[in-house]
Amino acid sequence: MTVQYFTPEGMLQPVPYHHVAVGTGTKHVHVSGQIARQADGTPVAPDDLAGQVAQALRNTSVGLAGAGASFADVLRLTFYVTQWSPEKISDFMSGVEAVADEIGLRLPLPPASLIGVEYLFEPDVLVEGEATALLD
Repeated sequence: MTVQYFTPEGMLQPVPYHHVAVGTGTKHVHVSGQIARQADGTPVAPDDLAGQVAQALRNTSVGLAGAGASFADVLRLTFYVTQWSPEKISDFMSGVEAVADEIGLRLPLPPASLIGVEYLFEPDVLVEGEATALLD
């Protein structure tokens, strides 16, 4: 396997992601920020953070597959969420859990950052997610 995930003793536990990923491949895959849009641009799940997280992850999965990768190859995920507050974590994780089996995303997540932002590029976009993967 190209990527190994772990959380060493002495780091904050439990969290919904691993703290460390070690990759041993040579081909880097970077999937740009994905949002809750279908391929034709149609918005998915307006005003529904969980639904938008799920669709953004589906779109990320398509990008990974296009490069010959999957979530098993992901070193890191970064999420940007508009108007973030800690109360939104359950909706965010509901979106992750709703799509995890469908797209082959194992929980806990790979190392991840969730960054609160005031807004993204369109008013209806609640979340944007990007991925970095490594292949042999």
